Amino acid sequence: MDNYITSEELKRLRTKLSLTQVEFASLVNISKSTIERWERDKNAKITGPIVPLVRILENRPTLVDRYLTVPYKSMPVRMWYMYKNMRCTLIDVDDSKQKIFVKNYVDDLMYRAFGINDEPTYLDYLEFLESRCFPRTRDKMKLILDELDIPFYDPFMIVQKTQGRMAEDDFWIYIED
Repeated sequence: MDNYITSEELKRLRTKLSLTQVEFASLVNISKSTIERWERDKNAKITGPIVPLVRILENRPTLVDRYLTVPYKSMPVRMWYMYKNMRCTLIDVDDSKQKIFVKNYVDDLMYRAFGINDEPTYLDYLEFLESRCFPRTRDKMKLILDELDIPFYDPFMIVQKTQGRMAEDDFWIYIED
């Protein structure tokens, strides 16, 4: 197997994945101008980390949808369950309709917000949120709530303030604005 790809191969893959130059650049973590330059130079022999990535995506294009595509936000709240800087689970929530949508970006169940449960209920979501907070029964809870400037125990509000971070734990929750 060659240790380079051509501009033609790159453009063919990008087209096969139905991605614009901007989207493809974001996918492979390089600038749009680099993609433009590579595609413009018909004699280019493109080398580096892009080569194995292109080879993988040529053979398994569904990986883009499965692990990289972020669905359109159709509910009022979007949050990401993270491990360090890795996106593990996307959680969209509509509290008024008590509906949630979940998309996992990892296969390892230990890194998924709901583990083996691929179709959690709204109740599962509420339990998950509360699991990322200090217990309701915690001694001197009112002092902690005052410190967080939260009037009462509300797991969502607590997670907003604390990002659901727990001691000795690299998991956290990012809530989009």
